[in-house]
Amino acid sequence: MSEFKEEIIEFTSGDFKLEGILEKPLDEPAGTGVVICHPHPLYGGDMNNNVVVAVSKALVEKGIYALRFNFRGVGKSTGKQGDGTGEKEDALAAVSFLSKYEDIDGNRLGLVGYSFGGAIALDAGMEEQKVKAMAAISPAGLPQFSGSSKPRLVVSGGQDMLVPASTIAEYEEKIVGNGEGSVELINEADHFWWGYENKAAGLIVSFLEKHL
Repeated sequence: MSEFKEEIIEFTSGDFKLEGILEKPLDEPAGTGVVICHPHPLYGGDMNNNVVVAVSKALVEKGIYALRFNFRGVGKSTGKQGDGTGEKEDALAAVSFLSKYEDIDGNRLGLVGYSFGGAIALDAGMEEQKVKAMAAISPAGLPQFSGSSKPRLVVSGGQDMLVPASTIAEYEEKIVGNGEGSVELINEADHFWWGYENKAAGLIVSFLEKHL
């Protein structure tokens, strides 16, 4: 396990100031960096969500820099909620911030999200060339992958009533594409992932270690 420390950070997204926590491995002089997007704030989502924290801890234990942050209008982040469009801008701003951070290799960046944040991460990851791989847990929406060769992973819960595994299965062919993407199912998990967040996080980290 890598030794690490937390740094409270602030970065800008347009006119807004966003707060975040960067977990940094101490034994990695030039590391991989991953941004993590949280669930919908109208349903209590923030950067301290159980799934978001589990993914962050799993990443840093493998020597990967992990940035979780609050979207606009959440916690100490300024502004108002942006109906998805603003949050995508926030995710892109977080990637830009991380790409310029000391000890980060700007060519080895990933983007991850859960639920609403999963949809944001996939959408933003498709757009941003700096993102080399992306992953989502129970994403509340999927982008048009349009033949992209960018590696992507979707993790689904078999007991999820909000984003059913059957819905993910309907889009599995588009997710997988020509082999760039993959879908993982954890049968026992529901949308909130209590008790299974570490298992989901492990799948995410294994995927990112392979592709970043």
